[in-house]
Amino acid sequence: MRPIAGARIGGALYHPAPMRRAGPILIIVIGLLALFVDFVPFSLPSADGTSRRIETVLGLDLRGGLRVEYQVKPAQGRTPSLADLNVMKQIITSRVDKSGVAEAQVVVQGSDRIVVEMPGVQNADQIRSLVGTTGRLDFVPLGSTQMSDGQEVDLEAFPPSFSGDQIASASIGADQTGLRTVDFVLKDRGRELFADYTRDHVGDYFAIVLDGKVISAPVIEGSIPNGQVQISQRGIGGYPLADAQNLVTILQFGQLPFPLAELANTTVSPTLGEAFLRESLVAGFIAILMVMFFMIVHYRLPGVIASGALIYYALVVYALFRMIPVTLTLAGIAGFVLTVGMAVDANILIFERAKEELRTGKSLPAAIEAGFNRAWNSILDSNVSSLITALILFLFGSSVIRGFGLTLIVGVLVSMFSAITVTRTVLRIVVAQPWARKAWQYGVTEEEFLARPATGRAALRGEARSRV
Repeated sequence: MRPIAGARIGGALYHPAPMRRAGPILIIVIGLLALFVDFVPFSLPSADGTSRRIETVLGLDLRGGLRVEYQVKPAQGRTPSLADLNVMKQIITSRVDKSGVAEAQVVVQGSDRIVVEMPGVQNADQIRSLVGTTGRLDFVPLGSTQMSDGQEVDLEAFPPSFSGDQIASASIGADQTGLRTVDFVLKDRGRELFADYTRDHVGDYFAIVLDGKVISAPVIEGSIPNGQVQISQRGIGGYPLADAQNLVTILQFGQLPFPLAELANTTVSPTLGEAFLRESLVAGFIAILMVMFFMIVHYRLPGVIASGALIYYALVVYALFRMIPVTLTLAGIAGFVLTVGMAVDANILIFERAKEELRTGKSLPAAIEAGFNRAWNSILDSNVSSLITALILFLFGSSVIRGFGLTLIVGVLVSMFSAITVTRTVLRIVVAQPWARKAWQYGVTEEEFLARPATGRAALRGEARSRV
């Protein structure tokens, strides 16, 4: 195969290998996809058959919302284990998700703490009571005694027929007239007990009791032999939507294995969150501008290319944040800004190596390739150590630290691609242009460029064509 004509500096020819032609195409495709994800609103299908809108997810400190910290208490002489905490985490997550709160985070901390963060909540008291309720769920026959919602029940005077572990499923439904109802299905034992009771006690009351308080006490209107129960409430529209959602959540995810004690709660207003976001974006923008200014002033043409690669890096990282999605917090933005400096750090190692190679008498293309090759081991070692640290933070840190660790992991991986692939590919193209052959454009004076060892000058004069 004939070599492709390339740039001539000091008599040397630079011939890019044919396989490198795919590099620019890959960079362009990734860049266009990142621009599309960043600025075009669209949705993707999810595993449960619904669609997920691709958008920027802001954390509690940027969007506002509620943060509640709970302590898990021992019960029946048993201290909760890590497995117990994870079970409670799943139940609380299900409760919160069922309540309609988006992007809520439930995190286990230490040996007895569970932290719940709910960005953008509207009814903080309702969510707090829903999450923090232990959920000792009982089905209590009341006979002819009528009770109202929220009323305390003496479970010795009114012994439960069965508990919440007999609930198979629960959902919001509708009766024959279209009024909203709460429907649930009982398991085998509960179905038999309820069928016997409803057959003999039509017109009596039967209460759903949570932690000793009546949640709902409907009247039995007929025999229910199949375990498919429907609770209705008279009025316009039937059961109020918020109450129906709450009851369904309690029925389906009602019982926690250990009691919870609320230790602290913090409410962040949306206004304060907007101020945090605005200040964080300004700080990040200033940091990127200062880094770009330093690179351009100190490294000239390679600095301009590195600055372009930095913008490319920011677009790709932001697209990944939206696709994963990553919940952006103040700590997460700090992690992103930190990776900006790490991306430039790789370019600095490469450019300094290339300048050293230029001073020893190598041609410009050969010096640039040598700079990348010689700096690669240092870049790899530093980034791998950063990835290990970020992974430890993500696996074992609190919710805030996990956000920092995740953005750091994404940023480090993309920064390696940006510094090695993007900058290198663009530099290969640039050095082939006649206008990019001046020594000052690479931070090397003409005196340094010409003051090469005699062996180096002789090698340049008689250097044969070579592939880099």
